[in-house]
Amino acid sequence: MLQNLETLAREARSWPFEQARNLLDHVLKKRLSDADRTAARLLIDAGKADEALATFEALRKPVLLETGYGPSGLPHMGTFGEVARTTMVRNAFRALTGDHWPTRLVAFSDDMDGLRKVPDGVPNAEMLREDLHLPLTKVRDPFGTHDSFGAHNNARLRAFLDGFGFDYEFMSSTEQYRSGRFDAVLLRVLERFDDVMAVMLPTLGEERRATYSPFLPISPVTGHVLQVPTLERDVDAGAITFDDPAGGRTTVPVTGGHVKLQWKPDWAMRWTALDVDYEMSGKDLIESVRESSKLCRVMGGVPPEGFNYELFLDVEGKKISKSKGNGLTMDEWLRYGTPESLAWYMFQSPKSAKSLHFNVIPRAIDDYLSFIDQYQAQEPAKRIDNAVWSIHAGDPPAVASPVSFSLLLNLVGVANASSRDQLWAYMGRYLPEATPQTEPTLDRLMGHALNYFDDFVRPAKAFRPPTGQEAAAFRDLADRLRALPADTTDGELIQNEVYAVGKAHAFEPLRSWFGALYEVLLGEKQGPRFGSFAAIYGLPQTVELLERGADGRLAG
Repeated sequence: MLQNLETLAREARSWPFEQARNLLDHVLKKRLSDADRTAARLLIDAGKADEALATFEALRKPVLLETGYGPSGLPHMGTFGEVARTTMVRNAFRALTGDHWPTRLVAFSDDMDGLRKVPDGVPNAEMLREDLHLPLTKVRDPFGTHDSFGAHNNARLRAFLDGFGFDYEFMSSTEQYRSGRFDAVLLRVLERFDDVMAVMLPTLGEERRATYSPFLPISPVTGHVLQVPTLERDVDAGAITFDDPAGGRTTVPVTGGHVKLQWKPDWAMRWTALDVDYEMSGKDLIESVRESSKLCRVMGGVPPEGFNYELFLDVEGKKISKSKGNGLTMDEWLRYGTPESLAWYMFQSPKSAKSLHFNVIPRAIDDYLSFIDQYQAQEPAKRIDNAVWSIHAGDPPAVASPVSFSLLLNLVGVANASSRDQLWAYMGRYLPEATPQTEPTLDRLMGHALNYFDDFVRPAKAFRPPTGQEAAAFRDLADRLRALPADTTDGELIQNEVYAVGKAHAFEPLRSWFGALYEVLLGEKQGPRFGSFAAIYGLPQTVELLERGADGRLAG
């Protein structure tokens, strides 16, 4: 599905393809000499990436994309966004290179970090308080399901990513440190200690500079991750000496999991040891990326290609904070919207700040559905830039839902529906061949619509009485619909009657007529295409609704 798209991918304008082209430039520069890079680029641009890999051995190693995760808490919206967006870049790169070049996506868990505070909303808080400063993979699991708190949250992360179908490799910091995977670079950090300090010290306050060390030794006595100065360094022995509050003057090797690095040196060390080619991060980490890139070079590595995305804002335009609880959780989005709609929202303008609140969900769902519909009619050059290409790795569904989410929300309200079965009863007239099995997306949307309506729409509904002009128009439209066959399900035919009534009753501008339908009949400022709504709700029911609205009974 991602093959034979090289030409389209080179011309694509959407941000995942821009990033994929940057990644390709980065990897070629990193792995090849100038002359070889020119030759390889000519082959790749000619759609012969397979020949380039066969010719240049340095290109055969997979391209590695990484995302990071701090397992002191559960996976959240940012976790999804980073993995989803990185996956979009990965798939664009695969298309750009004819899917000949192997890629890997690593989800890295910094689970050797010390537990610095007890998270909110976690059981057995006192037990966690007793385990403060231990590595997360040594902190007891307050849920009682795993060997450690880190293992519990890692399992949640993997279940979270698996639930969305992401293709990734999980990597544990604890396992990598203890296995010796990082040893060579850790010894290099010890050897180049002064160079590392020269990068870090200017970024720290005076008090912090006095005690800072890139090494965080693990106390042999308490097992705590210690933030203490390095007193002595023995490069030949590969060891550091420090004062352990529980054991006095202590010497430990920097290898084998006896120390970990402070997070910026740790990030740079990971890039170097794993040879990471690509990692994106939030705008708040721009300075950290710059400093870690310097450290990566000190360690003998090449910083990865990167991308800084904007952070989300709450409904008031304020920065989302987990401690304030002013954001939107994954569970909340998935109660009211589909995973695909969330991926669509993550795709859109990642460098622009956007509100992440309940009120964006209905629009995100319907926009996603409309992009699916557009995709089928687009030429290939347009399709590859359509968001749904990136969301579905080049293979979006042929159809989405025959009914919009906004229409479902109004149907729930007018029909006073409380179950999917009730909604399907209405759909049976409009789409007689449709079932939950043949229209699974529509079935899921019904569940989300019921939840969203109950929690947000119903409490905010505000019906108003009609004006004299509006009441007369409602009765006129009721008469016209009553003249149609009662089983009419042609939304366009009904919509034509709606337009005709608006013009006949001299609504100026005409949109004020549609505003009257929404405000008087549905209790909202906006609504669906009325002809489509009436086709699903049923003409007899719509006629009755119009008559009740004309009499002012809905506002009472």
